Amino acid sequence: MSHFTLLDLPTFSDSRGGLTVLDNALPFPIKRTYWIYKADGQTRGGHRHHKTRQALVAITGSVTIYMNNGLAEDNILLDSPHKCLLVEPRDWHTMTFGPGSVLLVLSSHPYDRADYIDEAYERATHD
Repeated sequence: MSHFTLLDLPTFSDSRGGLTVLDNALPFPIKRTYWIYKADGQTRGGHRHHKTRQALVAITGSVTIYMNNGLAEDNILLDSPHKCLLVEPRDWHTMTFGPGSVLLVLSSHPYDRADYIDEAYERATHD
């Protein structure tokens, strides 16, 4: 069981293709939207926030998200456009991109460099 929230977005499929819906699925209003692509094999992120919440969706391909909230850590694989990972302000996260991946990021606040915290938590120690 993960300590992080992974939403299963409503998805409809038929012979014409798939349709995934984000209507009213997020616990915050969207103020900023962007996507990351052409990052094959790269690790990005490496920060947390003071106030910004985010939702991450791998539109195509796969992205492994390392999450650490200071108490728990996990690697979460986003490999379907119906999976949506919520990233809370306290969540240190990095994103490692598989080949051809596109990651959609929906954010609760506009970009503000002062909102970023670049200090990672200590890694959790396991017995």
